[in-house]
Amino acid sequence: MEKLLPRFLDYVTIDTQSDPRSTTTPSTKKQLDLAKKLVFESHQIGLQEVSIDKNGYIMASLPSNQDKEVPTIGFIAHYDTTPDFTGRNVKPKIIEKYDGKDIVLNATRNIILSPEYFQDLLQYKGQTLITTDGTTLLGADDKAGVAEIITAMEYLVQHPEIKHGKICIAFTPDEEIGRGAHSFDVEKFGADWAYTIDGSQIGELEYENFNAAGAKISITGKSVHPGYAKGKMVNSIVLANQFLSLLPKRETPETTEDREGFFHVHHMDGTLEKTEITLIIRDHDAEQFQARKELLTAIAEKINKEHQEDFVTLEITDQYKNMREMVEPVYHIVEIAEEAMLALGILPIIKPIRGGTDGSQLSFMGLPCPNIFAGGHNFHGKYEYVPLESMQKAVKVIVKICELTAEKFITNGQSS
Repeated sequence: MEKLLPRFLDYVTIDTQSDPRSTTTPSTKKQLDLAKKLVFESHQIGLQEVSIDKNGYIMASLPSNQDKEVPTIGFIAHYDTTPDFTGRNVKPKIIEKYDGKDIVLNATRNIILSPEYFQDLLQYKGQTLITTDGTTLLGADDKAGVAEIITAMEYLVQHPEIKHGKICIAFTPDEEIGRGAHSFDVEKFGADWAYTIDGSQIGELEYENFNAAGAKISITGKSVHPGYAKGKMVNSIVLANQFLSLLPKRETPETTEDREGFFHVHHMDGTLEKTEITLIIRDHDAEQFQARKELLTAIAEKINKEHQEDFVTLEITDQYKNMREMVEPVYHIVEIAEEAMLALGILPIIKPIRGGTDGSQLSFMGLPCPNIFAGGHNFHGKYEYVPLESMQKAVKVIVKICELTAEKFITNGQSS
């Protein structure tokens, strides 16, 4: 465990921000700076079959130490960070023995991480917190997961007395822009099932997620001198406002929870002649998800009909589906993770993901892939933090899952 913290601090200082506008994989070359380091470390700690392909997907394995057949399991994390907040020049701060009070992240800018607003902080009183300096994100999403997997594999290499089957690991680019599994070679990976280490607070165990789509609304206007505009000008910004006003007011990320779906407008760029809106659609229920897409189409048609011209065009792209239908038939893989947590004194929090992971796409590609906590909070912004103790527990959960899988399948004679 003594290597976990310096390893994580090393990773987060490398800028790996992905870019949704890029057409390459990885979407940014700088992601490869960390990828190359991970390849080197995988070799260094004694893993085998270490590889990185042209798209930046890293894979490696630890051979089974059992004579009997044991299922091959995998662990996956992504090394890119969100394009929504800067990950450049990350300067993490370490708060030892957190006292439960406000944490001043940046005195100059008066940026404070307060338990009055972020109440989850209080459950980590007395622990060591890693925070930002208030100017960048931290990158625990998902460099905490990366560091935990590497550390767990190193521990297993150094402790051959722990029973385990073959273990495969993978690190992926571009998860934050929805492409993390697009070029993932499931056959090459070779696992019967896997776990993404990409959740938030300690104890999270998730096997269902949103159905997801992205939408681009393009609105065209007509520019005319405002003094002579009556009956002639069409202001695309005004039409964009009309479009947004027709979306349900209480179905946004900041007003929903649990399995409630939403529309999330995350970018708008406009002039009188041209305005573009990009948003995401999320819903756990497949029928409601379809209804949300149909609502966007209906709004576009309504505005065009009112103005008797097709000023609004809509493009919807499905991104991923709810992995529950692929994981439930092999629910024992969730039960193994749950048992591992309980054995370590961790209360499992089994709940739906309000988002998506590589695991959602991988499950539909033939690799059932529940999600396990990596420990961080407040991802994608300057208030992000992760307790060191949660990261240490995640390492232990990974090791225990490997051990339990071997024990169960050797004892019971089950097949994968």
